[in-house]
Amino acid sequence: MRLGFRLKHYLFNAFRELFVHHHGSLEFRAKVFALVVAADETSRLENFITIKDLGLHIYEGDEDRANLLMLTTKELVQKVRDNNGLNIDTLVADIQQELRIIPRYAKKIDIKTLRPILALTEDEDTLAYQENILEFLEKLKDETLHKKRHEIDESEKSKEKK
Repeated sequence: MRLGFRLKHYLFNAFRELFVHHHGSLEFRAKVFALVVAADETSRLENFITIKDLGLHIYEGDEDRANLLMLTTKELVQKVRDNNGLNIDTLVADIQQELRIIPRYAKKIDIKTLRPILALTEDEDTLAYQENILEFLEKLKDETLHKKRHEIDESEKSKEKK
């Protein structure tokens, strides 16, 4: 990564809410990615490269946003690994809480997009755990979209007016 991007990322971390357009959406996606990656205790650099590639697809070639997604995910995974006030259960609770507050984020849970991360897992037990996480996320997404359909529609209409 370029030195300029690293400096920009450092500043974004300090003032993310001010500088990053739709920072909440990016952080939500990062939490979903981190949940799947952190479930594999032996995850490697390839996981984050895959996330960046997926981010390029999600953000239609916007390399800065893809890098921010990758680095934010990496930070969250590192917090889980360091037992720095974050663990798998906390990530799940955060995702559920954010969906209660902003139900339209459920549309950002894309199981097909998450699958390439599982391809990097070598341990069968870990892979089964990650599959369970994907099933949970799919169920959470479906329930949120079904229960909060009206609220999501209203939110999207007001977002379009802005």
